[in-house]
Amino acid sequence: MLHKYLLYFGQYATILMLTFLTTPMQNELQKELLEAGLNENEAGIYLAALELGETTVSRLARKSGIKRTTAYLVIESLKEKGLISSLKKESASVFFAEDPRKLHEIMEERKQKIDKIMPQLLAFTNLIDRKPEIKFYEGKEGVNEVLKDMLKYPNSEVVGWISEDYVVYFTEDFFINYFIPTRVKKKISVRSISPDTHLMRNIVEKTAPSSIRKVKFIKSEKFNVSIEMNIYGKNKISLLSCEEEIGLIIRSQKIHDSLKSIFEVSWDSLPD
Repeated sequence: MLHKYLLYFGQYATILMLTFLTTPMQNELQKELLEAGLNENEAGIYLAALELGETTVSRLARKSGIKRTTAYLVIESLKEKGLISSLKKESASVFFAEDPRKLHEIMEERKQKIDKIMPQLLAFTNLIDRKPEIKFYEGKEGVNEVLKDMLKYPNSEVVGWISEDYVVYFTEDFFINYFIPTRVKKKISVRSISPDTHLMRNIVEKTAPSSIRKVKFIKSEKFNVSIEMNIYGKNKISLLSCEEEIGLIIRSQKIHDSLKSIFEVSWDSLPD
């Protein structure tokens, strides 16, 4: 009798230990299945089916902790996805999980479908009148980040207005040694309108020949501006107050196109 109890206890302890060991793993697997596109009930039923092999709806429901009536609906959903199949055995239906590698096939099919309709989806986004997107930056590093954003658009042109602050408050290490060489390497040309001062003439003379940049000057008394404004990409504008160490990046097609038009009128009105 004692031997029988010890044997029973040993079996129970083994089952209990396996339960504690597998539960964290099951939780992790369920989380991964959720990220793969299954809902919580589908993930629970599918894991139960993998563990039980050929089984009944009742056992799947009990194992996954899902109501039997709900389990029927979940199984049908998984059958449509190709993750569960069924067969008749002794006039009763039994269910079994398909090979987990089927998930790869499902994901690949979804990707192919999305890739196929992506051009049409992108065409729709171009028709949407979006609200402007504004990002705010602070500090010297923040100002540098605003400028670095222009470097994301190789083989393009940046136009805008600059001020003496652009020279006074930028460090040579960043601007002369990093920003300009990187911009030139990426073939990003620049047209700028600048106040006509001795300082600005000197800096333009120093950097313009090798920096694929054109600058036109306007009388400083008529150009009382202490910020830098750049128009770039397809729909972006950056505003920089270097002395205050703040910057903005605005994404707006209408603002971009309007300011670009104003710039071109100003540029054409100035002598070369």
